[in-house]
Amino acid sequence: MGGLEAGAAALATTDPVMAAFIERAGPLTPRPGQGDYFAALARSILFQQLAGRAATAIHARFVEAVGGQVTPQAVLAVPPEVLRSAGLSGAKTASISSLAARVADGTIPLAELGGLDDEDIISRLSTVRGIGRWTAEMFLMFELQRPDVWPVDDYGVRNGWTLIYSLPELIKPRALRQEGERFRPNRSLAALYCWQAVHLMRGQMILPSSDG
Repeated sequence: MGGLEAGAAALATTDPVMAAFIERAGPLTPRPGQGDYFAALARSILFQQLAGRAATAIHARFVEAVGGQVTPQAVLAVPPEVLRSAGLSGAKTASISSLAARVADGTIPLAELGGLDDEDIISRLSTVRGIGRWTAEMFLMFELQRPDVWPVDDYGVRNGWTLIYSLPELIKPRALRQEGERFRPNRSLAALYCWQAVHLMRGQMILPSSDG
């Protein structure tokens, strides 16, 4: 999502309500990706539906269990019961193992993801047990830095939009999808401002909610 300043200017030009909020919120700080696609996806799976501290502790034990470096080969070399002993649920153990297998056999060509379009990446990642559209969209936004991702099923984005536009009730995903069309090709940045709206207007940050 490079060019945040230019993207914000484009959003502001498109819509006066969003423009007013952008002025209030100020510039956003870029969040760099990990630079390791497999490790980032494995971390996303592990963190689903877990509180931050618990997820962080389990992730550290997971990294230790696979030998300190999270690679498909390292995961596949470890028996499932070892991952379970690190604190992973049965479902998450199966999901991360499924991801490792699909990367290893080329179903998900991590080295080539940069050349694929967003929907193709979502389709491929969704073949992995435990990775749904939301997880794939977060990967597109934060790891691949894709500028035009619009996660309409995310509660934080829906909540933030509702706050920015002073709607009487939480906007539905279908309506949000239509509303977002005018912000192409900068919808990732619009989503970030929606999350920021929750932080500023409610006094708390609602992070992207998980698939489950």
